[in-house]
Amino acid sequence: MHHPARLGLALVAVLAAGCATPDSASAPTAQSVVVDSCGRQLSFAGAPQRAVTLDQSSTETLLALGLQDRMAGTANLKTKVSPKFADAYAKIPVLSPKVITSEPLRAANPDVVVSSFQEQFTPDRAGTRDELASLGVPTFVSAVNCPDGTTAPFERLFRDYENLGKIFGAAERATQLANDQRAALAEVQAVHREPVKVVWVYSVFKGVPYVAGKDGMASQMSKIAGAVNVFDDVNQEWPEASWEEIARRNPDVVVVGDLSERGNPGDKASEKIAMMREHPVVSQLEALRQNKVIEIPGIEMDPSVRTVDALKAFGAGLDKIAGRG
Repeated sequence: MHHPARLGLALVAVLAAGCATPDSASAPTAQSVVVDSCGRQLSFAGAPQRAVTLDQSSTETLLALGLQDRMAGTANLKTKVSPKFADAYAKIPVLSPKVITSEPLRAANPDVVVSSFQEQFTPDRAGTRDELASLGVPTFVSAVNCPDGTTAPFERLFRDYENLGKIFGAAERATQLANDQRAALAEVQAVHREPVKVVWVYSVFKGVPYVAGKDGMASQMSKIAGAVNVFDDVNQEWPEASWEEIARRNPDVVVVGDLSERGNPGDKASEKIAMMREHPVVSQLEALRQNKVIEIPGIEMDPSVRTVDALKAFGAGLDKIAGRG
């Protein structure tokens, strides 16, 4: 990987901040905060002061924890920041409007890098986690992106809040955020609904739909709201499918992700719905013929503080379709 000239200054700044990982030169102190993050043990001798987030979901999570003054930069904005975070976000440098690469990341002198997805840490993107660890820069990845086979996605998301609260010295706010969202989950779950089969269509690439499988948030949202995800037999988060297979599974309700601000062909919810209505097989689904369709912002389907909003919208959509909304 290319190493910019100011790399030495970045390394000095990071080490001075007191952050270390087990594979760095500095050993954890008795006062260190130690958390596990997707297979790595991260140790912090002091609260980070120059965090960089690699995607909108992790950006909004830190903003929800009130950590805007500790953020040295953000990247990869998919859509408008939630209005509740707009003022705070406006004060944070945008290092890259798209996926960030190593040079602008290192130039920001981060003392921790936070991402919702492991895929951001590749040689042609932010750099690998090993490379950043060798410079004394810990990398925090959302637990939602690292299924453990036993813990549900929302609980892994709440674990993120709690671990970030420990790292940044914002434990009380993190606990409150997790508790508030647990209460929202319980509220949706408390409504008795007749079981319906649902398909979640996140995106369409070159005419091929990507749907919710077993491993992601959408599957758990289905269960919480009393629905059945028709692709729950596929052990992936967003597997590729076909329109014919969607039709064969005959969902009662279609959930469509709106990614209109991303700007790619087929990103708008209206475009996906039009594709389905024009397809000779899918268009015959009762769900489409009776307009049993729920539109949800795509960004809310990713693991973040917004995911609970997707759950509430999904529950409200099911209630409206059932004549209760």
